[in-house]
Amino acid sequence: MRSLVYYVASTIDGFIAGPGSEVDFFSADGDHVAAIGEEYPETIPVHFRSVLGIDPPNRTIDTVLEGRGSYQFGLDDGVANAYPHLRHLVFSRTLGTAPDPAVEVVATDPVARVRALKREPGGRIWLCGGGEIAGVLRDEIDELAIKIYPVAIGSGRPLFGAAGFAPHQFRVASSRTFDDGVVFVHYARQPAHDHPGFGA
Repeated sequence: MRSLVYYVASTIDGFIAGPGSEVDFFSADGDHVAAIGEEYPETIPVHFRSVLGIDPPNRTIDTVLEGRGSYQFGLDDGVANAYPHLRHLVFSRTLGTAPDPAVEVVATDPVARVRALKREPGGRIWLCGGGEIAGVLRDEIDELAIKIYPVAIGSGRPLFGAAGFAPHQFRVASSRTFDDGVVFVHYARQPAHDHPGFGA
């Protein structure tokens, strides 16, 4: 069974963007950039690859999922497919046909689609964002890979959108603190049976 990993940047108070989709407080400089890029090369978008003059091979991920809001970031920059090196799905009931024929638009139930993807052969599935689709898919997320930046913004778009109260237990699989202040934590979902009474 393939795993779904939610790899995303977050503030220390749990936001992935500001209230107006601002992300300029997430620094693209510092010692965390190259190190995390080596671990997750698949997440480097095509327009950054061309600027940096790199084209690293995929390591463990072969599919990327996005919500409409996350996908719109690329469209606003004139990039219709930021991840041509991955199978690319966008969940949207309003987008219609994607401007890039390699991008599959999914207008049906995201949970059912992800469960079907997990049953297919292949590598890990990356949930790129945003928070709303992460909230919808929260029960399907097997791993969290969170770049926690040393900034608090007070309000904005939360890590899991408007998902309701429903505790999910994860364990820290690994963590790394960088000189630039970014903390990279990889969590794995903890099976419910490992926590008697949890969520009761």
